[in-house]
Amino acid sequence: MEEKQEKEKGNFWLTVASFIVNKRKAIEILFVLAMIYSVLSINKVQVNQDITSYLPADSETRIGLSLMEEQFTTYGSAKVMVSNITYAQAEDLVDDLENIEGVKQIEFDDSKDHFTGADALFSVTFDGTEDEQISKDALEEVKETLDGYDVYVSSSVGEEERSAESLSQDMNIILVLAVVIIVAVLMLSTKAYLQIPVLLITFGVAAVLNMGTNYWFGTISSVTNSIAVVLQLALAIDYAIILCDRFMEEHETLDAEEAVKVALSKAIPEISSSSLTTISGMVAMMFMQFRLGYDMGIILVKAIILSLISVFFLMPGVLLIFAKGIDKTHHKCYVPKITFVGKFANLTKYIIPPVFIVFLVFAFWESNHCQYIYDTNSIVSAKKSESKIASEKIENTFGASNQLVVMVPKGDYDSEKKVLGKIEKLDYVNSALGLANVAINDDYMLTDKLTPRQFAELIDLDIEVADMLYSAYALDQSDYGALVSGVSEYEVPFIDMFLFIYDQKESGNITLDDDLEETLTDAYSKICIAKDQLLGEDNSRFVLELNVPYEGEETTAALDQIRNTVAKFYNIDDILLVGNATSDKDLGDSFATDNTIITVLTALFVMIILLFTFQSAGLPVLLVVTIQGSIWMNFSLPYLL
Repeated sequence: MEEKQEKEKGNFWLTVASFIVNKRKAIEILFVLAMIYSVLSINKVQVNQDITSYLPADSETRIGLSLMEEQFTTYGSAKVMVSNITYAQAEDLVDDLENIEGVKQIEFDDSKDHFTGADALFSVTFDGTEDEQISKDALEEVKETLDGYDVYVSSSVGEEERSAESLSQDMNIILVLAVVIIVAVLMLSTKAYLQIPVLLITFGVAAVLNMGTNYWFGTISSVTNSIAVVLQLALAIDYAIILCDRFMEEHETLDAEEAVKVALSKAIPEISSSSLTTISGMVAMMFMQFRLGYDMGIILVKAIILSLISVFFLMPGVLLIFAKGIDKTHHKCYVPKITFVGKFANLTKYIIPPVFIVFLVFAFWESNHCQYIYDTNSIVSAKKSESKIASEKIENTFGASNQLVVMVPKGDYDSEKKVLGKIEKLDYVNSALGLANVAINDDYMLTDKLTPRQFAELIDLDIEVADMLYSAYALDQSDYGALVSGVSEYEVPFIDMFLFIYDQKESGNITLDDDLEETLTDAYSKICIAKDQLLGEDNSRFVLELNVPYEGEETTAALDQIRNTVAKFYNIDDILLVGNATSDKDLGDSFATDNTIITVLTALFVMIILLFTFQSAGLPVLLVVTIQGSIWMNFSLPYLL
């Protein structure tokens, strides 16, 4: 009965295989059309360079970044260090840099933050954001202006494109190396040299089909876009090798066409079962909180499916095209027989399993202590980009700088001033910038409350005109108490009063003399820079420069202390911290959960698939424990080393 069922099953797959082989010409035409479509579609793929956009929607960094994008303008900036220069020469360069189109302002003085020894550090702010072309063009012109000097430029302007390009170049090198290594291995392990082009054609078609259909998903990450081909090669090359080996076995007794049919009929169920375990791992990634896992998972599932389609439908025809060449290029298999491994395993069957269990428990414990790096700035590598070298040079000369943004509800300038004062006193804070500590002159800050007389003296305005403007402001704010008691003692934050007067001037409600209007216009552009960056519709933000690493226990402790300091003046639920440090922390927090989810779901999916494949309850458990044990051993090594 079982033999009959097996025969019927074999006949079904043989029928399917025969149909594919008999219709190979039509199938090859379809593949040619699909290849043309894919090649033309590759450039349609939208690549997302911003990895933080894949953070969980409820993570502090994601919420903070969305809020900043809505309410604030974050101008592009650059730190430019010029070495082997005098202070006088550096001062002369300030004028040259300020005259560059797209440069908003240059910060430079004789303090140790900007000049030390023979090194000058210019803090450049551009007219556009770090993604806008005006900032990218200005940065390039800054480099051209300083051509000939010993200069180091560190900037986030265009950084995502540079990182993506660097990653893509590295992955192209890895792909070439992988192909060279695979070809070398295949030359030693295959039985005929012309098997190799068959395998490469099959994989190449599958890779192009996958790249060309990525745009179906709208946007994919730069990471997925760069590594998908290499991972597809690693995951799917086995499928082509299995069918090729089956063909070689059958071709020993059958002609080429019959051998392909029989080989394909046997390979389809075998390869399909094998691919399901791989697909299940990719599907498990799609459940990650960090949505980069979903992005990679769905693209790689598609890659595996397209690889299967190429192996099952295209490869049989390619094998027949190269069949005569394969027959003529037979060679000895240079892979030695390793039967001694099986004999050793049999002799030690009562020793190795208990030892493995001990190692399994030890590896599980040690792998949980493995430390992960989430920030590329923390990675130490022999190969460094120009930007990385510049950043390290600047940090070594002027100290490390880890930028952090703190956002709080706007409107309470007194609390902002107190918070900034407290934060500035922390040992690891190099600087803290907010509206409340932006100086107008030696006496006043931008948010200080001024009476009409103080305001009039500050901007050289008649006191009567100032009283009138303050009355108009009180009326606009519905502050009738100030009108009743008289505005002479009415105090208004300078920035609010200044912007009110400018808006009234622009609306034509008031007219100012030429000198005052010119003063007002000049000051407005500078105040707007501060306002756009530090004051939003509902929130104020502080920009801190910290001298702690981007990640680690020290950084986490610093973030907690900063949050607790701000919480003395604001509701802790209204405080948001955003920066590389918080992004790395959020990645670490989500990774802990994601790692558990992937491990559990992958093991569960694989066990279910193997249960139906082997029709045994014990084998799936044994295989999963063996594989998971090797994973734990692998991840315990970095900790031990």
